[in-house]
Amino acid sequence: MNHTYTNNLIHETSPYLLQHAHNPVDWNPWNETTLKKAKEENKLILVSVGYAACHWCHVMEHESFEDTIVAKVMNSKFINIKVDREERPDVDQVYMNAVQLMTGSGGWPLNVVTLPDGRPVWGGTYFRKEQWISALEQISDLYIRNPEKLYDYADKLEQGIKSMDIVALNTNEAEFDVEYIEETLKNWETYFDHREGGLKRAPKFMMPNNYHFLLRYAYQSNNIKLQEFVNLTLTQMAYGGIYDQVGGGFSRYATDVNWHVPHFEKMLYDNGQLVSLYSDAYLITKNKLYKDVVFETLEFINRELTSTNGAFYSSLDADSNTPEGHLEEGAFYVWQKEELQKLLTLDFDLFSDYYNINNYGLWENKNYVLIRKDDDESFLKKHNLSIEALNEKKQNWKQILLQTRDRRSRPRLDDKTLTSWNALMLKGFVDAYRVFEEENFLISAEKNANFIIHNQLREDGGLNHNFKNNTSNINGYLEDYATTIDAFIGLYENTLDEKWLNTARDLTNYTFDYFYETSNSMFYFTSNEDPLLVTRNIEYRDNVIPASNSIMAKNLFKLSHYFDNKYYYKTATNMLNNVKPEIENYGSNYSNWLDLMLNYTNPFYEVAISGREATQKIKDLNKSYIPNKLIIGSTQESNMPLLKNRYVENETYIYVCVNKACKLPVKEIEKAIELLKN
Repeated sequence: MNHTYTNNLIHETSPYLLQHAHNPVDWNPWNETTLKKAKEENKLILVSVGYAACHWCHVMEHESFEDTIVAKVMNSKFINIKVDREERPDVDQVYMNAVQLMTGSGGWPLNVVTLPDGRPVWGGTYFRKEQWISALEQISDLYIRNPEKLYDYADKLEQGIKSMDIVALNTNEAEFDVEYIEETLKNWETYFDHREGGLKRAPKFMMPNNYHFLLRYAYQSNNIKLQEFVNLTLTQMAYGGIYDQVGGGFSRYATDVNWHVPHFEKMLYDNGQLVSLYSDAYLITKNKLYKDVVFETLEFINRELTSTNGAFYSSLDADSNTPEGHLEEGAFYVWQKEELQKLLTLDFDLFSDYYNINNYGLWENKNYVLIRKDDDESFLKKHNLSIEALNEKKQNWKQILLQTRDRRSRPRLDDKTLTSWNALMLKGFVDAYRVFEEENFLISAEKNANFIIHNQLREDGGLNHNFKNNTSNINGYLEDYATTIDAFIGLYENTLDEKWLNTARDLTNYTFDYFYETSNSMFYFTSNEDPLLVTRNIEYRDNVIPASNSIMAKNLFKLSHYFDNKYYYKTATNMLNNVKPEIENYGSNYSNWLDLMLNYTNPFYEVAISGREATQKIKDLNKSYIPNKLIIGSTQESNMPLLKNRYVENETYIYVCVNKACKLPVKEIEKAIELLKN
């Protein structure tokens, strides 16, 4: 019986799916209708997962999915589903786990063949055209000849997938101590690259959460060697080609060990977290390089990834057209010597020494990636320049190059909005405001927070995950709640507007209703109202973005103090205790959990400020790096547990409390800081 299919992606909003809407493959989106069709027709499903900024996804599309011969094989033998992993991280995770079990590694594009019921039986990442056709023909022949073999395999694989993210309740008493963290660090340190920063391997991912924890731990334990390592890493990243020296903002990772050549796509989530990290690092070091990174990165976000309604877009592609019209990775960002000589004329020699238009900065095909090697101080001595003269030159160079670059063919923009990634960027703006007191940063943060409240928060109290063309059609995941709660707590601490704190609490209570598993005190990644996939995952290992469970545990720890809620506190403690057995040998996979552990191993302070000058006092307090505290405050009478009966007219008092005991109130920030640091 012949079926006529059509490409059904044309009605989607995801830019990645729309890129495939004109392939000869009869693509379908992931939805109940498509899955039902596969069951009814008893056909194998082919699930192909990627994202808009993924270079090899585009390569495979061009080689295979745009090819009519390949399309014929796919259309006749499979129900074909295209998935944007950023829109559907739940689907991506299940099939990524499957491919890692089957092949030992994973990545994108992710291609999986499943039975009509969605259970995977074969998969891999990128395939060349011939390999792809051959594999598809073999598996569809096997399905016709010997389907039992595939069903047996699917049963075994399903058990494997289900066991990958099981978290058992740790019934041992929760004990967290500094020695445990030190031991974990000892194991982790063997992988540190003390020459270039980061870990001793390529490609190099920035892992902002790793360095946020290490920064805090080094500071709180006065570990000078570790402080030096963190600062080396942050400096090398800021000097490298992974940082856009012309337009600000970071690429996703470096392909080499010295942060030189990036994989040129720029993701919102990296930049949001890195702004938070560099802001805190500046607070400790007062290193101007870190401040420049924050300001330039936020300028890039405002210029290229912000919508008029305050929402943030997702990413910029790695590829763009060369002047000859070829799609090439990095074409938008790289420079050739002759072009730079023409643009910078008399300044070229100075510029080329600063940004290494030499063998050190050469990439390939006569292309240079701008990269720094020396600090400003050495450079000034070498060229007998003043810092003012150098800064003026740098401003001028960047302006010339930015204007020139803007005339080039631009990388494609993924202009969908994701709640979780927006919350990470919102937190970046809040942290930058906390450290630098730049009003515009707070304006951007509040605008984005209001966008989330007005567009992504539903009447039933839940969040949506995505937004594009005024449409949000995917139910939120745990990551959307965890990151938004975290960002709103930060916004409250800097504005004292109780709306943000109360919304954070309401969202938390919603996650208990729809995501929580009482048997092990953990949260599922998907809501219990979502259609079931092969398995319901618990995401607890930190990665380039911290695990939604680790962010959630930190939120619960903080909110337990704000609202004097013992249940929140007990849940946070159980969650940390559950993952504790795994942490010691894999520090970098649990850095956000380790950060939470520091709240238990060191005193954790509640700083309550009550009085009409509370806002200013908080700004003064924020000039010091004190990571083991939360701030609560009000300029008037308040019923919040930590503020009750503490308002005195015409006075502003600061209460420093720890373990439900408060020191005598003080009026001066210096005295409060003394209490916090002792």
